[in-house]
Amino acid sequence: MTNYDDIDFSPIMALTEGEVITHSPVRDIRLGSGRVLALITLDNGRDHTRPNTLGPATLTELGETLAALKARAAAGEIQAVGITGKQYILAAGADLSDISRVGSKDNARLIAQLGHKVIGSLSDLGVPSFAFVNGLALGGGVEIALNSTYRTIDASAAAIALPELFLGIIPGWGGAYLLPNLIGIENALEVIISNPLKQNRMLKPQQAHDYGMFDEIFPPANFLENSLAWADEVLGGRKVERKNVPGKIERTVKWPVAIKMARSMLESKIGTVPRSPYVALDLLEKARSGTKEEGFAREDEALSELVTGDLFAASMYAFDLVQKRAKRPVGAPDKQLAKKVTKVGVIGAGLMASQFALLFVRKLQVPVLITDLDQARVDKGVAYIHDEIGKLEAKGRVDADTANKLRSLVTGTTDKSLYADCDFVIEAVFEELGVKQAVFGEIEQIIAEDAILATNTSSLSVAEIGSKLAHPERLVGFHFFNPVAVMPLIEIVKTDATADAALSTAFVVAKGLGKNAVLTADAPGFVVNRLLAKVMGEAARAVYEGTPVVDVEKAFGPLGLPMGPFQLIDLVGWKVAAHVQDTMVHAFPERFYANENFHTLAALDAVVEKDKGGRVTGWTKAAEKALKGQTGSTPASADEILRRVQDGLAQEIRIMLDEGVVPEVEDIDLCLILGAGWPFIDGGASPYLDREGASERVFGGTFHTPTIRGIAQS
Repeated sequence: MTNYDDIDFSPIMALTEGEVITHSPVRDIRLGSGRVLALITLDNGRDHTRPNTLGPATLTELGETLAALKARAAAGEIQAVGITGKQYILAAGADLSDISRVGSKDNARLIAQLGHKVIGSLSDLGVPSFAFVNGLALGGGVEIALNSTYRTIDASAAAIALPELFLGIIPGWGGAYLLPNLIGIENALEVIISNPLKQNRMLKPQQAHDYGMFDEIFPPANFLENSLAWADEVLGGRKVERKNVPGKIERTVKWPVAIKMARSMLESKIGTVPRSPYVALDLLEKARSGTKEEGFAREDEALSELVTGDLFAASMYAFDLVQKRAKRPVGAPDKQLAKKVTKVGVIGAGLMASQFALLFVRKLQVPVLITDLDQARVDKGVAYIHDEIGKLEAKGRVDADTANKLRSLVTGTTDKSLYADCDFVIEAVFEELGVKQAVFGEIEQIIAEDAILATNTSSLSVAEIGSKLAHPERLVGFHFFNPVAVMPLIEIVKTDATADAALSTAFVVAKGLGKNAVLTADAPGFVVNRLLAKVMGEAARAVYEGTPVVDVEKAFGPLGLPMGPFQLIDLVGWKVAAHVQDTMVHAFPERFYANENFHTLAALDAVVEKDKGGRVTGWTKAAEKALKGQTGSTPASADEILRRVQDGLAQEIRIMLDEGVVPEVEDIDLCLILGAGWPFIDGGASPYLDREGASERVFGGTFHTPTIRGIAQS
């Protein structure tokens, strides 16, 4: 057992320089019964755009506050302690800027121990403690609640999460021990492991309450008043039931089974390279027995190891990309040059076009027109959009008035003359150069001279698409990723002719859609598809050499991508994948692989067999027949396949940078994280390739100088 009172925390107080301190003022509240509750309100003095965070100075001050309240409780001056936050926010967890500059493993351990000492004291004040979670609570914010005796939550809180695995670490201030012992192992696995690995999925307040993380949920209008009244009832003897607290049977039977299944899931989905998910799994496994003090000591050691490791350094690099670079796109012209968009046109009424139209009308709330060659197809597209709006209404995402307004803004027709007053027109037609040229040639005769044209092409040359336009300067590439509503990236493609006004409008529209935009040159495949084509090509090469498809999928596991290459091909469509491969091989025949038989496979109704989790388990019988006689007899080993794809990616990224496809390697990593789901904890492709030695093997250097490595390796 660690005696936190005996520890000298002075070495980490040097990290407090520049810390935005979250203060912990206290006021006494006399409850209806006459009891006194001392209420702490965490507040860094900034508005809601700068959440409360928990750095060393903040924790030290909070520790002093809690120690004083413990003394007051012992003197009988107060009967309870409450803790809440400034408006809309409890706390967004540890101050990551502090943690990322800890300097040593010993300092990393001290940060873990200081959190345990201070936040852990909420359960040792001599009187009950109540966490009134009035808004956003992430990481250490959630752990403040978990260490309290009782918890309430505001029904309108923005998000609740323990996102540490997303950053390559673990919940290190009690979360890994306290949560499973409060809500059961299966729920805890979902919150601590599964959600962070699903692109950092957050919990809504009702979900968190249903899991048992909070004892009561109250509406925002009278959240604090209701929480205080409820606390008074609890102090008066009201029984608090917690139905998800694990019992003996769960601990002895369900717990080990759940851990085993989770381990198997992790190995199949992310491979065995990322450390933090497995460290978290070990902590959760051990949390079923032993004392809280033992659990906290395990967290101290685990956090000190991970904070000084490579993947935390890579995560901090990725975090900076997503939080800063993505919000200030490199190369975006002055937004004052953008044309005001008051009406949007979508050429096409198929599924992709309908998804575009739905996104534009939801986010921009301007009239959206869709057209197609026949009215039945148009009507089907409009019906799909109306149905999706209805689903949003049913889920409470939009109210009835807003839903009706959105429906009224969407119109469909075969009459293209109605594009005349559109400011921004995007096509979603067949991925063929001639088709796109013809469509834009027709529309250009109708729209105003300053209206913007956008193409969603995934791999064709934007300049070639616009080569027959009278005003090619108005054309911009605007490449979405599937599913349109979910994927956060848009690649904005600039040709030599693209005017700044068109480019500026594209960036402003992307921001209005809630997307992150990255500027790319008009190069084959742009960024994401060019690199995914490299991955898919190497997978196809291995198959046609004679490697079983399941072995190929497993060989790509260490990359940590959300799915294997053939699972991904099956998702995007075999015809689309074959087209992209053809485009890349035509552009760079010496570096990209495509087999003519790929088109034979693409013509089949089904190519691969998959299990319930969507993972590829083999070929269909039709695919086996199509492959017969086409594959070799020299299967590649997993190590060989992985090395080839690593080296291929390193080579291609180096060439893309030399060609100026994007300004810097950071933009490539940002595209892969946001558009391809490249693991956040890898930091994107370039830090991973540097760590694996691929950069050195291919071009005798690294993408980053110094390389992005943890303290333990630097």
